[in-house]
Formats: sequence, structure tokens, C-alpha cells
Amino acid sequence: MIEIKELTKTYGRMDAVRDVTFTAEPGRVTGLLGMNGSGKSTTLRILLGLTRATGGSALINGKRYRDLDRPLTHVGAVLEQGLSHPGQSGYAHLVTQSLLGGVGRDRVGALLEYVGLEDAATKRTGDYSLGMRQRLAVATALLGEPNVLVLDEPANGLDPPGMAWLREMLRAHADNGGTVLISSHLLAELEQVVDDVVIIGQGRILASAPLAELSGTARLRVRGSDQTRLAEAYEKAGATVVPANDLLIVSGLTPEEAGDLALAVQVAVYELMAETQHLEDVFLSVAEGR
Repeated sequence: MIEIKELTKTYGRMDAVRDVTFTAEPGRVTGLLGMNGSGKSTTLRILLGLTRATGGSALINGKRYRDLDRPLTHVGAVLEQGLSHPGQSGYAHLVTQSLLGGVGRDRVGALLEYVGLEDAATKRTGDYSLGMRQRLAVATALLGEPNVLVLDEPANGLDPPGMAWLREMLRAHADNGGTVLISSHLLAELEQVVDDVVIIGQGRILASAPLAELSGTARLRVRGSDQTRLAEAYEKAGATVVPANDLLIVSGLTPEEAGDLALAVQVAVYELMAETQHLEDVFLSVAEGR
């Protein structure tokens, strides 16, 4: 579990973050979103012990990072687009990191295979593509079998199969009871995996809630053989109906209820589609105050 409580970081008279508070729960994937300069990176760096806070706390499983015993077994992180020594092979990098982290080297081979780098295990990481370096960074994060993952832009450089693999890995980690905190600008990708969303702007939390709650109730687009009779039936059932060209935009009904009402008033339905706000819409609405 990750707990951020009234976190503040001040540089001179400028607040990089101010009173930032949110949690990332076990069994869920939490997306941390913000514009460049919003305070995301500062928050993550404080969480991982790379920057000292001016006030407040950032806890992993109830402790500050520096107080964790063998931190690699508690939290795995991907920051700075997967830094590694360019002269080391992928295999040597993982062996080095496992020895430094005190977790042994027995998982190195399996992890290289898991992230799809088994054929590049002996290749110098300086010759890796960005996507390969990202895969290696994820393998490094998983070395200690941690229950908490903190990932900053982990999908950068990944091809579509790589993105699909990353989504499946994150979902499986959360479904097995792990905690995932992920920051990314690829909102369409993030939308497919996150459960909860935290939006930060100008160093302050602007929104923090489950994605389903922020997205709101779905509106329905309905087109039938008799729009007038259909609209009357929906309004009588308590829905809000707005005509839009040859469609009805309906709020307050489920697709099943809309279909059943059309059947009850003997109106043929040619189109019935649910629309919800996408994560990008939610983010821009909150971050830009729309």
C-alpha cells in the first residue's frame, strides 16, 4: 500500500508540491496524472527516497523508503526510462542489481524470458532500443518479487505487443493483491488498466477517485423508428432526453432499460450505444478547469 499524507516540497519560495494526499490501494492500479511540471515526478522521487520532503509523509507499506528492510523486496520502480550501464549486458545488469538489492540472482533468467529479452540477454544494454530498455527496467523492478510497483512512463518506446504485455502484467499484479502506482502521458493505454485516478496540477491534488466515478454515468445514443414516442417513454421513466439530429441523447437509463421501454411502446430500435467520458476527457476537464 502507498500512503501520501500532506506531502510538501519547497524550493526557496516555490512549492513543487503542497499538501498532496492520496492512497494507492492493494489490488488496484492507480494512475497518477498531471501536466509537465505538475508535481508528479517530485511526488514519486520523494516516495522512493530520492528527494527529501519539506513536510508530510510518503509511506510504502507503512514505512518511509529509507526505513524499509531490503527495499527491493517491498517496492519495484521504473524511473528515468530504465537507466543501466551501457557496457553491461542485460543479464549482467540484472545480476548486479539483484546482488546490490540483496535478493539473489536465481530469478534473473526467468525474468529475462518473462519480459521478452531472453534473446538479448548477452547484448550490451547500450545497444538496446528504448523499448528493450523499458522491458529491462520492468525486469529490474520485479527482481525482489515486491508487492508494490511504482512506474513512471513505463510504456515509452514499447510497440503494441509490448504495451499489451505491460497491461496484462500490471493487471495480474493487482489481481494478485499487489499495489500499482503508474504515471503516464499515454492516457488511452492507461485507461485500459487503471482502477483509480489521481490528478495533480501546480503541485496540488485536483481530483482523486475511482475512474468509473470520474467518468460519470453513461449517456445513451438512441435511434428508433418513432423518435417522438421513444422520447416520451424515456421521459416518463424519469430520463433526460435531448434530440440531436436523428438521434436521442438519453441520460438516466441503462441500455437494458432503454431497450425494454422501446419494446414496451412498440418502437423499433436501430441504434443504441452507451457513451462515457474517456480518461483523456476527464483529465483535460479537471486539469484545465473545463
